[in-house]
This record gives sequence, C-alpha cells and structure tokens, in this order.
Amino acid sequence: MGRAASPVPIAVVVEEDEAVRDFASAILEETDLDVIACETAEDALAVIREHGSEVALLFTEMSLHGGMDGAALARTVEREWPDVRVVVTSDTGRAQPLPDQAVFMRKPWRPLDVLVQAERATVASHGRA
Repeated sequence: MGRAASPVPIAVVVEEDEAVRDFASAILEETDLDVIACETAEDALAVIREHGSEVALLFTEMSLHGGMDGAALARTVEREWPDVRVVVTSDTGRAQPLPDQAVFMRKPWRPLDVLVQAERATVASHGRA
C-alpha cells in the first residue's frame, strides 16, 4: 500500500498593494508552494486558521490596512504557529519589533531573496510532515 500524499505546503502573501501582491504571488507560484494572496492581516489569519499545519510561509508587508499590521501578524503567527517561516517586508525599515525568528526584507526586495525564503520554508515543512 502506498502512503497518503502529504498536503502541498502553502505560502500566504499579505500585501495591500495589488501589483506587489500579484508580483510576490507570481514569484512564489514558481516554487513547490501553493499560494494564497490576502489584502489584510485578518484575511491572512482566517486562511492560516483554516489550513493550519499546511502553511509553510507567511510573506507580509509591515504596513497593512485594518486593525493589525504586519508586525502584529508576524507575532501572532510565531506564537500560534511557530513552525511557519515568517518574512516581513517594508520600504520604511523596521518600525515595529519583529519576532526573533522573522526575516526582514527591505523593499524593493529581489525575487531571488523571496525564492530563497520559499525554499527554506519548503524544506522545513517537509521536516514537519
């Protein structure tokens, strides 16, 4: 008998600028990750709650509309889903403290740097399966 296929790891992209969100999603779609794009932290949390252990990467902008910014989202994800790799981006620098395990990427980020983080998230998620 064969093993049940493990779920494909997911990358959650959170960015309020649609063009940047689409660009980041397009880059991540070239990896082994499924991509779910969100405009707000609240939308991202709903996705992560629904998909739980399947989420391998959170790629979020620091400044977001709504009641939660990217730093607060990163802290929440690290506390509730510590195995998720968190990458926070901003064009203004680190205005908020980030969790110790979060990676900060200053905008404009390079697609190769995004792919490196996706690879690390994918490798880590296979270790969890």
